Amino acid sequence: MVGVSRDGPASDRKTPTNPILPDGGADSDDEEFHDARYPADEEARLLKEAQDIKTEANQLFSSACYDQAISCYDRALSSCPNYLDYDVAVLRSNIAACYLKLEDWKAAVDAATASLDRLEKIIPSNAPNQVQRDVHQSDATSANTQESEAVVEISAADADAEEKQLEHLKELDTQRTNVQRIRAKSLMRRAKAKSNLGGWANLQGAAEDYQALNSMHDLPADEKRIVQRALRELPSRVNEAKEKEIGEMMSKMKDLGNGILKPFGLSTDNFNFVQDPKTGGYSMNFQS
Repeated sequence: MVGVSRDGPASDRKTPTNPILPDGGADSDDEEFHDARYPADEEARLLKEAQDIKTEANQLFSSACYDQAISCYDRALSSCPNYLDYDVAVLRSNIAACYLKLEDWKAAVDAATASLDRLEKIIPSNAPNQVQRDVHQSDATSANTQESEAVVEISAADADAEEKQLEHLKELDTQRTNVQRIRAKSLMRRAKAKSNLGGWANLQGAAEDYQALNSMHDLPADEKRIVQRALRELPSRVNEAKEKEIGEMMSKMKDLGNGILKPFGLSTDNFNFVQDPKTGGYSMNFQS
């Protein structure tokens, strides 16, 4: 594996360009070497540093010092190796929680989405029964490995091998549980932020996030009640926002049309727009 110099914030730091290739040559194209990683001891040191800073940020959050907590979480991101998707996802989700407290809904949506994007690299949300590579695993062959939750037959011929297999399965199960837990938090935070932002697209997005949460079987009971209440209330809000935005759009189109038709002694009042209840589309009829 290739070591990376620590010369900037993790959010801005890039993997080495023009890496030394296995044959001793240099890549002439300015491409990133995406497999670059820190040596194990340096990675562990940076991760511990990030976790220590995160603990400080958590204390600031508990003290309602949300701006300072965000700055502290950003410092943790600067220390955390950028390829550790789970650890980055946790920090981004915590930042989203801070922005919710500050009622900065747009920033909360962005932070929660960044968290969900990282989790998607570990275990895709559309394939919950599959586990991709461990975020800390560096074996190149493991990147294409997927393990199923189906019953796994473990050979008892070798006690050491059996113990290793069991330990590996436990690690996978722990990873799956942790990813699902942070995914639920990030979805909940993004849904709340979008719901407060309002507007047709945001409210529809909030409904989709709440639907995803509603499909999670291990969601805590109190959060389940919040989700189900939101799913009852959102449809009417979505429809109301949709009708309002369509009305505003039609009004703007009418003003534009009147400006074009005025030289001809016509106006949009000469045209009758009729909505098709089946398709939702509009037909236009001319009337003198």
